[in-house]
Amino acid sequence: MLVVETIAKIRRLSLVQGKSIKAICRELKVSRKVVRKVLRSGETEFRYERKHQPYPRMGSWQGELGQMLSANAAKPRRERLTLIRIFEELRELGYEGSYSSVWRHAQAWERDRGSSAAEAYIPLRFAPGEAYQFDWSHEVVLLDGVTVTVKVAHMRLCHSRMFFVRAYPRESQEMVFDAHDRAFAFFRGACTRGIYDNMKTAVDAIFIGRDRRYNRRFLQMCGHYLVEPEACTPAAGWEKGQVENQVGVVRERFFTPRLRFKTLDDLNGWLADKCVAYARAHRHPEQGERTIWEVFEEERASFIPYAGRFDGFHCIPASVSKTCTVRFDNNKYSVMSNAVGRPVEIHAYADRVVIRQDGAVVGEHARCFGRGEVIYDPWHYVPVLARKPGGLRNGAPFHGWVLPSAMEKVRRKLKAVADGDRQMVSILTCVLTDGLNAVEAACQEALDHGVSSAAVILNILARSRDPAPDPILSIPQALKLAHEPIADCARYDTLRRISSHGTNRGSGLDGDAEALRNAVSL
Repeated sequence: MLVVETIAKIRRLSLVQGKSIKAICRELKVSRKVVRKVLRSGETEFRYERKHQPYPRMGSWQGELGQMLSANAAKPRRERLTLIRIFEELRELGYEGSYSSVWRHAQAWERDRGSSAAEAYIPLRFAPGEAYQFDWSHEVVLLDGVTVTVKVAHMRLCHSRMFFVRAYPRESQEMVFDAHDRAFAFFRGACTRGIYDNMKTAVDAIFIGRDRRYNRRFLQMCGHYLVEPEACTPAAGWEKGQVENQVGVVRERFFTPRLRFKTLDDLNGWLADKCVAYARAHRHPEQGERTIWEVFEEERASFIPYAGRFDGFHCIPASVSKTCTVRFDNNKYSVMSNAVGRPVEIHAYADRVVIRQDGAVVGEHARCFGRGEVIYDPWHYVPVLARKPGGLRNGAPFHGWVLPSAMEKVRRKLKAVADGDRQMVSILTCVLTDGLNAVEAACQEALDHGVSSAAVILNILARSRDPAPDPILSIPQALKLAHEPIADCARYDTLRRISSHGTNRGSGLDGDAEALRNAVSL
């Protein structure tokens, strides 16, 4: 077979240097037939391709091998067999040919399958503010030194290509609500249509064509933001290809190499900044003279105004145990003691858990994403302490309980008293009626006077609740002075002389009394 370099030399010697065929054959040591073929065809490369490949040993096994290849391709990717394993199974059935024949047949089968499976697509175009696309991805990061797989919510505006990403511990429905709210707040508006895949948190049932039965809470969220949901055809990712491509871009540019952050909030703050930086630095794929950020700024005028935060919780019924706790998401959360024995509703948000009973909140905690943990609020158990004051020392809800400084000082002082627990319980019980600030002030006032008795602190609280009224003197009109008296100190001197010398004693009692009255009137 002629190599490309030899063909090029033949063409240059003949067409550039003008040498004859005989001279070219002598110089390059090739036959005249080869030189004539190169010069007459004008080709720069010659390839030999076998038009028919015989399979002497494969002949009767081609159908069996094709069925095995088709069945293997239909399996999940992790369960597929390698070609060498298929060859071994074929040998067990009686095939006596070589692996190279199986390999060549498998290559031809793949080419035919690829050509038949190839599809043509139509590029899509969206008006400003018309639609956005939403999807999830899984990424691996280091949070506080621990390797964690986080779920990343992606939202992309179809016209401007502006995108927003945020990481969550779960893909649950409350996370979907929070991701939409934060994305619309980030964009400062919403589009008229949202394009989704058939995720279970949004779609309850898939019918023929585009007909879907959406989740009731998901429809409430869409109604709040005035968005019309649209679900893609199953296994037709090209219908939301922009956000599908965004997943790969974000993984390559943001999450590689592996990110390291202290908390999830730190990671999300960094991701929001990266979204803005990427949009300012990259050109729009269709409007190359402008950046993504510039097109996004123009698109904002077509948005539906941001409607405010949607109350996006996932409601779950639960029962309260005798230890004043409810179970949710493999963890336990405490509630008020008066809720024991009756059902409650758990409103799970992305960052907190609110427990309600008959419409009233009986417990609220920051959400925990661990397993087997118990989250206590010690104030939920204070009413129980009134009957069981001994639980203050060893009760699990009170382990490591940090009280305000004055109350903590009183607690330490009362530990040395025989009935200190009971006294401290009576002080803590007052918080439920008077408030924490009032009890803290009463404890500080008692400490300023050098006492830490519960009786004194309760007395201070009682006086603060019912302060004594100011005295009001009612003076009759007849007793009011018409003229202000003038002070005369000489009268006091007269009284003193009478008392010291004993003058006018006995018979002079009336004079002393009159002098005393005059002195008092002054």
